[in-house]
Amino acid sequence: PSRDFLPRGSGIVTRRPLILQLIFSKTEYAEFLHCKSKKFTDFDEVRQEIEAETDRVTGTNKGISPVPINLRVYSPHVLNLTLIDLPGITKVPVGDQPQDIEFQIRDMILQFISRESSLILAVTPANMDLANSDALKMAKEVDPQGLRTIGVITKLDLMDEGTDARDVLENKLLPLRRGYIGVVNRSQKDIDGKKDIRAALAAERKFFLSHPAYRHMAERMGTPHLQRVLNQQLTNHIRETLPSLRSKLQSQLLSLEKEVEEYKNFRPDDPARKTKALLQMVQQFGVDFEKRIEGSGDQVDTLELSGGARINRIFHERFPFELVKMEFDEKDLRREISYAIKNIHGVTGLFTPDLAFEAIVKKQVVKLKEPCLKCVDLVIQELINTVRQCTSKV
Repeated sequence: PSRDFLPRGSGIVTRRPLILQLIFSKTEYAEFLHCKSKKFTDFDEVRQEIEAETDRVTGTNKGISPVPINLRVYSPHVLNLTLIDLPGITKVPVGDQPQDIEFQIRDMILQFISRESSLILAVTPANMDLANSDALKMAKEVDPQGLRTIGVITKLDLMDEGTDARDVLENKLLPLRRGYIGVVNRSQKDIDGKKDIRAALAAERKFFLSHPAYRHMAERMGTPHLQRVLNQQLTNHIRETLPSLRSKLQSQLLSLEKEVEEYKNFRPDDPARKTKALLQMVQQFGVDFEKRIEGSGDQVDTLELSGGARINRIFHERFPFELVKMEFDEKDLRREISYAIKNIHGVTGLFTPDLAFEAIVKKQVVKLKEPCLKCVDLVIQELINTVRQCTSKV
């Protein structure tokens, strides 16, 4: 639209994702989802609103947030296109940024670029080694075949004298299925000096036409060409992904229609309905109970032991403790063993029979009964508590 409304500056400027919808229309204006009643015709105000809305959620000291800003721009000079402007990858936290800023931004970006239906615009400055490009590296993670990645090379005018990005732009160095497009944006000085976008586009075209390394591909370079390519490729991409999306929506629609059909003739007093509801409740109760015993629930108690963990402690700590507490006199036990052997020998006395061992062991095993019953009682109590916790949902 040849409008300048995205905030620019040094450091991390985009601190929230900006979902920008370009919509072809006879009149030119912009509107935000968070203040839908207001139509912006002055695009300086749009920039101010983006900055104010960013600060409202993230604070004024370089904080970040994954909550997007939704902006629609209606204009006769645009092609229908939806773009998502994401924060650039930063390594060192500044201001109010958390220590794990790099991983937070990385997760935020992956959240958007992992979707199979989206195209990835991997922007890399020409004065940086392409092999070290964070944008291309992340794009490769979610799109290893490079089917939905478009490379954009910026700052071609800032390369060292005698060097150029010809091999990259000709798709020879790190080939991408959709290739690379070079652009020359305005410098911060141009922006501060209010250099008009039309003048910037004319300067960009002149740069490509006059540069010996890019002259032969000038028609395939520049911001206007990038707009056309994006529109075309996005249209093709939508065409390719639409059938699977349609079938997915149709299957969801069928299951919803089936559910609606069930509720059409809904009678609260229907015994079948009550039975089904009861079965579902019992089934859910069973699942919850099992999860609490196995410790695989979605909510983990961080304040105290509960469910299966408490039962585990009873078996491995309380029960052995009760066993250790058992008292017996070794002198008495030796005397008992001696009498048992002599009594079972009778008059023969040839060899020690098993009956003596059995008699002594039985007498000792009886002593285990009390701690075992105590252990069982404790486990029962824990199971009752677990059942209570599960029935609170029911």
